[in-house]
Amino acid sequence: QVQLVESGGGLVQAGGSLRLSCAASGRTFSNYAMGWFRQAPGKEREFVAAISWSGANTKYADSVKGRFTISRDNAKNTVYLQMNSLNPEDTAVYYCARGLPGSSWYTGFRESYDYWGRGTQVTVSS
Repeated sequence: QVQLVESGGGLVQAGGSLRLSCAASGRTFSNYAMGWFRQAPGKEREFVAAISWSGANTKYADSVKGRFTISRDNAKNTVYLQMNSLNPEDTAVYYCARGLPGSSWYTGFRESYDYWGRGTQVTVSS
């Protein structure tokens, strides 16, 4: 069974930064792409960023491109999301997820991810 545990969320002022972490259980972490999604109150869960199993390929939602950076450390079974220049529209619960085998993770569709964490709250004040 795969478990994903997010951490690093909190309250930050607009323009500030946060770094989210997602720790994964299991010995096969490095075999899978990983993604970050977020869900704001009253809105659907949306794609934020994803990274291939090796870290060589990444993808970002247009809304975070240039501000957020996804990375991973396979030796630590951890994926990160560095968030800079935060604004109130980034307020949401952030989830990490494991991509399905193959290349479908690159689509950013929720259906392309199988295991999900419980999320960490990010609140950006104006």
